[in-house]
Amino acid sequence: MRPARWLALGSLLALAGLLECRLVGEEEAGFGECDRFFYAGTPPAGLAAEAHVKICQRFEGAERFATLYSRRDRIPVYSAFRAARPAAAGAEPRWLVEPQIDDPTSHLEEVIAEADAITSVNSLGSKQALSTDYQDSEYQTGQLYPFSLSSDLQVATFALTNAAPMSPSFRQRWYRNLNSLMERALSPQCAGGEDLYIVTGAVPSERKLKDRVAVPASVWLAACCAAPGGGWAMGFVQHAREGDVIEDVMVGELEKLLPFKPRLFQGNCGGTEQDTERMKKILEVVNQVQDEERAVQTKEGARPLSSTKGPASAPPPEPVEERRSFLGKVMSFLATPVIRLFQLLYYVAVGILKNVMCVLWFLTKQVFNGVESCLYRLGSATISYFLAIGEELASIPWKVLKVVVKIIRAILRILCCLLKAVCRVLGIPVRVLVDVATFPMHTIGAAPIVCKDIAVGLGGAISLLFDAAFGAMGSLFQMDRLRYAGVHLWELGITEKGRIRRQP
Repeated sequence: MRPARWLALGSLLALAGLLECRLVGEEEAGFGECDRFFYAGTPPAGLAAEAHVKICQRFEGAERFATLYSRRDRIPVYSAFRAARPAAAGAEPRWLVEPQIDDPTSHLEEVIAEADAITSVNSLGSKQALSTDYQDSEYQTGQLYPFSLSSDLQVATFALTNAAPMSPSFRQRWYRNLNSLMERALSPQCAGGEDLYIVTGAVPSERKLKDRVAVPASVWLAACCAAPGGGWAMGFVQHAREGDVIEDVMVGELEKLLPFKPRLFQGNCGGTEQDTERMKKILEVVNQVQDEERAVQTKEGARPLSSTKGPASAPPPEPVEERRSFLGKVMSFLATPVIRLFQLLYYVAVGILKNVMCVLWFLTKQVFNGVESCLYRLGSATISYFLAIGEELASIPWKVLKVVVKIIRAILRILCCLLKAVCRVLGIPVRVLVDVATFPMHTIGAAPIVCKDIAVGLGGAISLLFDAAFGAMGSLFQMDRLRYAGVHLWELGITEKGRIRRQP
């Protein structure tokens, strides 16, 4: 490396530690090490273009968030990050640039301060925005991943690749709404933010700042909670128009509003398995945030939001590169060790004080949360008790009616059984009387049949007598014939015997 680059690196390390930013090659499918900031490790589909570059933002050797940057519009398309991240020591925030965006041959694989990049990066600002683009304009650098949501003491988010031009009022609304949503709605409904994936982006308009940097027409946020058994997905849009409040939309609707109709989350962040109860609670908080924003606009009255300027309306002050003369640079170089020592002491004291305040705030918050939880449970139990009593009281008339109906049915069954028994008892003499009444009819009706049978019997007897008489007579006649034949044969036998004896 050239000496100027070594000096740039040395000044950066002394100021903000190891703040790195790696440009991801076009041949890589995702964002390399920064894929963990996307749901299911999959970046949004449909937003990548030829003029876009993928950046894996890193700080002190660890990945902090991912950015898809547009070299044509010179603003980020989106930045992706996780809501919960460990705290880390930081330094004075300064606006940083990415050397490899303007100079692909640069060997600097880390973001550096803009003042140091002037001497070490060729064609600086040809494909990315610089602080000079925002000077003497009505716009300020608005971060898509705001420093207030980062626990890195804001250093990692102060990259110009993470910023877009915003009016002071628009940036104030964006930061305020984003902080409110994250603190009051999104993180509490996703296990404190442990499983929360956030993607924030900007939609460029036709207007450009100094004919270089596109001014966003709106900014958006998509949140995906991947908590097991309680996941959800929500979208939000903040327009730059005056008087507009942040809008809540479903992720599918947000995708239709964005250019190229992208797919923000793999599988729509769980699809039909999303927890609708948590989404309802989020929408309740969103309605409160919208009402608060309308109240702020009403309170400001005739003073337009877009014309609000000054330190009272803007977020905490941003670093601005000062123009220093040669003598000022020499004095700054000589005073640097002493300043660094005081800065170190100051950072140590601030760090201790901040940790103490964080502990106190955490304990206070836990106490309030415990009291709130007890009151909530007590209220819920009371409401449930009264609801149960009300349900029982409301069910008493219905139960009485059911008992009355059952009694009536039992009485009707008893009456039916008695009626059947009476009918059966009465049926016995009726049958006897019917049989007696019908006996003469049956008797008279049977007389012809009996007479017929008697006549048939008499005719049969007479026929039998005739048959016996004729049979007897025939038998006698046959006996006479047989007797006559026997006599005749006897006579012939005697005659033949005589003949035999007279022969010699």
